[in-house]
Amino acid sequence: MKSKNEAYINHDPYRPCYHLSPPFGLMNDPNGLIYFHGRFHVFYQWNPFETNHGIKFWGHFSSTDLLHWEEHPPALVPSEWYDKNGCYSGSAIEHNDKMYLFYTGNVKNQNGERESYQCLAVSEDGIHFEKKGPILHVPKGYTPHFRDPKVWKQNGRWYMVLGAQSNSLDGRAVLFSSTDLYHWEMLGPIAGSNWNGLGEFGYMWECPDLFSLQGKDILLFCPQGLEPKGLNYKNLYQSGYFVGHWIPDTNHYEHGEFMELDRGFDFYAPQTFVDHHNNRRIMIAWMGMGDDNERYHPTIEKGWIHALTIPREIKVIGDHLYQMPIKELKKLRSGKPIMVNLVLNNENDEYSMMINPQSEIIMNVHSLTNGRLEITIRNNIKLKYDKNENLFTMERKKFDGSGLESRQCKVNQLRKLQIYLDSSSIEIFINDGQEVFTARFFANPEDHTFRISSKAEASMHLQLYSLRMKNSCKSR
Repeated sequence: MKSKNEAYINHDPYRPCYHLSPPFGLMNDPNGLIYFHGRFHVFYQWNPFETNHGIKFWGHFSSTDLLHWEEHPPALVPSEWYDKNGCYSGSAIEHNDKMYLFYTGNVKNQNGERESYQCLAVSEDGIHFEKKGPILHVPKGYTPHFRDPKVWKQNGRWYMVLGAQSNSLDGRAVLFSSTDLYHWEMLGPIAGSNWNGLGEFGYMWECPDLFSLQGKDILLFCPQGLEPKGLNYKNLYQSGYFVGHWIPDTNHYEHGEFMELDRGFDFYAPQTFVDHHNNRRIMIAWMGMGDDNERYHPTIEKGWIHALTIPREIKVIGDHLYQMPIKELKKLRSGKPIMVNLVLNNENDEYSMMINPQSEIIMNVHSLTNGRLEITIRNNIKLKYDKNENLFTMERKKFDGSGLESRQCKVNQLRKLQIYLDSSSIEIFINDGQEVFTARFFANPEDHTFRISSKAEASMHLQLYSLRMKNSCKSR
């Protein structure tokens, strides 16, 4: 996405064109998502000094249209006793025509032990912030792994949910309330591992987000420490949600089972905000994972690593969260689409073409007999749907060159794929957002091939759009 910083638009073939990425250094969690004074603001965890997880600032972009972004000076810099080792993740709200940022101040004491403080900073213009210091300390019964405040207003009262670890080393989402944003009363856990009948479910819960949507109360969170289970929990850490009903007066939350938000390799720390002008809730996540793959990213040689997902509108259908690309992304489409009615009759049938590294691909599947459909993108990413097993698979080349790796989920009937490709990322929306796969990949910059093959009889309609940003990342 467009930035005033010349280093942001460089000749790296893996630099995203319409995804937010750092001008240099390391990017991770999106923070403080908010619409304020006519602009959308995205803050993010940023290490500007190196491409690993060292000290964290709050980097800052803003936009009027969620497409073209202006880079600002960092909003929060580690500078005080309560945040000297990092301004960790948090959220933003508007109150009395001011922007309030809530964040976790990270401190390592003289013994190397962690301390954490929930802190506040206030701004009148959304650019310059005055730190107000700690407003909440770690309560009794919890370790210093107590962070990521998400704040909102409901029924005339302010609430804050935090990710936490209990002294018994169980993950928790803990709730507080306030009338003035400075003084907070602890209401207790809203959900947690080995708590309220859930059973063992991770040693730490990060980045919680509690909100009402279409009559349901949704709790997003990122449990750490889950063991793989069937097709689920294959990444180092997970991102997912509960759908349920929360009673604020008693802080009682009845919820269903945990559902993963994204089935791909690179999705973590999602945060949502309300776009009141369009009556929708938008989610953005970190397009990364913090696992061993980080050291093999070729972008490190260029002095940067990681990116954020495209903004996604979320909705609840039944007890399932659906995600779809925001409508503004259609404005990136350049020229007329390539339209193809495609019929594949046997396993020797194949359709191939060259595509732009920045593309949107929509595939409506009209019919598919028992068998397998395969899509190969730039000879690096392969998508497979097995009708016999109702199994969707994403496969990619490992970053270290040692072979292939895959992620999978069940899809009872494949009706539609919507794929967003950028220079080194892919986001796949299955059946209008019923399931989503997100991943980074690093193909040969000269390889633009796109291929569909079938070991079944298949009929489908393809629309392929090239995507463009004006005065920005050019097609390579």
